Amino acid sequence: MADGAAVHVCPVRVYYEDTDAEGIVYYANYLKFAERGRTEMLREAGIGHRDLWAEHGIAFAVRNMAADYIKPARLDDALTIHSRLLSLRGASMSAEQIVRRDGEDLVRLSVRLACIDKNGRPARLPKPVRAVLEAYTHDVQ
Repeated sequence: MADGAAVHVCPVRVYYEDTDAEGIVYYANYLKFAERGRTEMLREAGIGHRDLWAEHGIAFAVRNMAADYIKPARLDDALTIHSRLLSLRGASMSAEQIVRRDGEDLVRLSVRLACIDKNGRPARLPKPVRAVLEAYTHDVQ
């Protein structure tokens, strides 16, 4: 990860339910780990998904996701999800997430999140939410 933005680190343990018959993490479960990492980053910043909905009438939806699977994680591994925002736009943001084991990159994810309203339409990030997210953002625009 490049310098300049706060990085949130979320610990995750690999459980039996996360693995295939060989004890290797099933590829789609990395998306769940990434979601947990982003959610905990937002929570640490004081932004809860329920509060976003109740107070601002918005939610975040994954618009695009790309994953580079480098090495497998296995049953009982202790992983860390490293998350940081790359950019904030009017109604979206981009994030980089890396799943690591003992400091070694296993999966690199790139995600674009859309901010949507209660009708599923794009909505601008509210100013107070945007101000909080800027601490986690490398390139604020």
